Formats: sequence, C-alpha cells, structure tokens
Amino acid sequence: MSAAPILRSILVLAVSAFCGIAPSAAQPRSGPVLIGALTESWGPTPAIVGLRDGLVELGYREDEHFMIGVRFTQGDPAALRTAARQLVERGTHILVTGGSGNNEAKAAQAATDRIPIVFMGGSDPVGTGLVQSFARPGGNITGIADLDVELVPKRLEIFRELIPGLKRVLFVYDAGDPYIVSHLDGHRKAARQLGVTLVERPVRTQDEARAALAGVRKAEVDGILSPRFLSLNIPGFILDAAPRLALPTMFDYPFWTEKGGLVSYSANLYQVGRHAARLVDRIIKGAKPADLPVEQTTAFELVINLKTAKALGLTIPPALLLRADRLIR
Repeated sequence: MSAAPILRSILVLAVSAFCGIAPSAAQPRSGPVLIGALTESWGPTPAIVGLRDGLVELGYREDEHFMIGVRFTQGDPAALRTAARQLVERGTHILVTGGSGNNEAKAAQAATDRIPIVFMGGSDPVGTGLVQSFARPGGNITGIADLDVELVPKRLEIFRELIPGLKRVLFVYDAGDPYIVSHLDGHRKAARQLGVTLVERPVRTQDEARAALAGVRKAEVDGILSPRFLSLNIPGFILDAAPRLALPTMFDYPFWTEKGGLVSYSANLYQVGRHAARLVDRIIKGAKPADLPVEQTTAFELVINLKTAKALGLTIPPALLLRADRLIR
C-alpha cells in the first residue's frame, strides 16, 4: 500500500478524536494545535495530506503538537458553510481549506473573522474577494493559489496535442456556481485561440447533469472537458459516460485520471499542501494571516492513463509521454 492511502486513513480517524473536543477543552492552548480542514471532497484531499506531511517535516509531531480534523461534504457545496461553522464551534485554532477550490475558502471566511484561515488551492483570490491583495491579504486569511483558471489554456492545448482532430469539446458546468460562471469567458477565450469550439451545457441539478451527458452523441463532440468543482457530481457523470461514448476526457484533478479518465493537468495539490504548512507554521508562531502574502504554487502535474488511451485506440505522442509526471499503466 502506498503512503497516501495510509495517511488518509490516519486523517479520517483523527476526525472523531478532533470533533470530540469541546471548545472549553481546547482553550487555553495547552495541548496540540487544532487544525480544522474543510473540503468539498469525499475525504482528506492530497492537499490536506501534504499539509500533514509538511508540518511533520518542519518538526511538528502529530497528536502531540497538532491534530487535523477533517470535515468533507461529499461534493455538496451547499453544506460547506454548516461544516465550517461546526469546525469553528469545536474550538479550531486554525482553519485550512483544501483541494477543490474557492468555495471552501469562502465558506470558512463566512464562518469566522477571528480564527486564522489558510486556503490551499483556488484561483483569483483577489477577484473572488478572499483577500485584498496578494502582498497584503488583510483580514484573517491567506494561502496558496493554485492558478487553476490560468491553467485552462494549457489544459486545452495538451488535450488538442493528445487528440489531433480535436475540434468540439463538451463542457458541462454548474450554472448555479457563481465562481465557475464568472470564469466562463476565460474558457471561451482559450478555446477560440486554439480553434476549438466549446460546446457548453449549463445545468442546475444532478438530474440535468446526468441527462446532459446521457444525451451526448459521439458524432457531436470530439472530447469532454471536466469542470473543476465537484458540485452536481459532474466529474463523476463524465467518468461514467466517457467509456460508453468512447470519448477522451480532460480532467483538472489526477483522482479522476486514476479512476479511468484519459488525462489531467493541474497544480500538484500534495505540494500545495506542503507549501501551505509553512504558512501554518508561521501562524502557530504568532504571525497574522493579514501580514503573510498569498503565494502561488510552482508545482504542476500531468497525468495520463495509458489503459484508457489503449481502450480508445489512441497513440500518445512521444513528446507528451516524456512530459508526463505520471503514467497510469
């Protein structure tokens, strides 16, 4: 078994211990620092695992110096605010949000203006109102931006390099998510510059998302681009539909490539978490988030599933094979 699944098990077990600590028991801080991790995913993300490893590398001992309690909402963004409030009520000393984007950070920000918040991932923190500026975040929040929106052109470029005949790309997205809607122009511009048509399918419910993908015909599109967010389970429906349609898929998260998607290109979220550990360390030692500049990740990850490529009858260009950070065989 690899280290990551073991660590995920450790973190999941830590939830029950962490959430059993009442606010009165957590203060004054005589025991470990309580770190509340909020994620839209189905469990601890690579960013949260990276945070844990990063703190250990800095000399902290888990359970003795820090504990991480995870609240995950299983793809339901509407539950994030309640989950964030629960972490605050349990006496969290530091809130971290990690792995899926800005929705988690906004929920944490709405839950407290007192407890330090460190976001791990997400794009455009200034434009979305998380911080006042990169250099001087202000308030009680800072973090690591993962440049997801900025990666859209590169993601499409890699997709076209992988699929030379790529002309029409299906893009199903949650029309009720203001963050993704606000960045649609960036997706459209990237597609136009590459001579690709973005076939948009806005949806508002899981049933609509499922139907949008069930109604696709292979002759209509050449590939499917997944949105970043987990809302409405759109990435999951894409994963289910792609084999039936025999269509290549581009994801923004290696998890989906590991589960059968063709390719993903994204920030390395594990490294984002390790990077964020340095900010948490400084906060533990007394620094204020308002004075800690927001940083940008420099670690990115291209993952290609060779089994899926073979099933689709695709030959991966040698240049892409050489550039890939990981090949799933």
